[in-house]
Amino acid sequence: MLYEHILLVEDDDVFALAISRALKQRNYRVSHAKTKSQALSLIQANDFTLSILDMNLGGETSLSLIPAIKQKFNNIRILILTGYASIATAVEAIKLGADNYLAKPADTDEILAALLTNTHSEFKETKEPYKLERMSIRRLEWEHIQQVLKENNGNISATARQLKMHRRTLQRKLQKRPVQN
Repeated sequence: MLYEHILLVEDDDVFALAISRALKQRNYRVSHAKTKSQALSLIQANDFTLSILDMNLGGETSLSLIPAIKQKFNNIRILILTGYASIATAVEAIKLGADNYLAKPADTDEILAALLTNTHSEFKETKEPYKLERMSIRRLEWEHIQQVLKENNGNISATARQLKMHRRTLQRKLQKRPVQN
């Protein structure tokens, strides 16, 4: 018996194959797209109940797929996966209609938990006050770069100029994984 149909939008073939196999072993149907155009074709031709979107698809963002997915499937749950998590992109994804946001690396159980968990009700039901922890200087820098990059629509040259940083230096910083705190 197959459960729900998942749209997986992921440009990393190895990761997509691994996650697809693991989801199929758990009785989910999976349709995989490597690009936004392939994803849009699958959206038009299928019925999905769940969606997993990789944030970065070959240098472009998958965030623009969220409204198209939500428009066709009202009750679909959308999870954004990213190797370069930042507060700015998480907020943007949630504003556009994503249900959750998860940083890579993540295994199948973590992905399913994030995809199937109702995050909005969890925030309301929390009885303990949230403890704020200060971010490290490196994490603050990462968040600031991500915010300026978002404001410049992903344009690295414009972001480098605005940050008064050499473009290659900015590219090197963006290729590194973000620090945790």
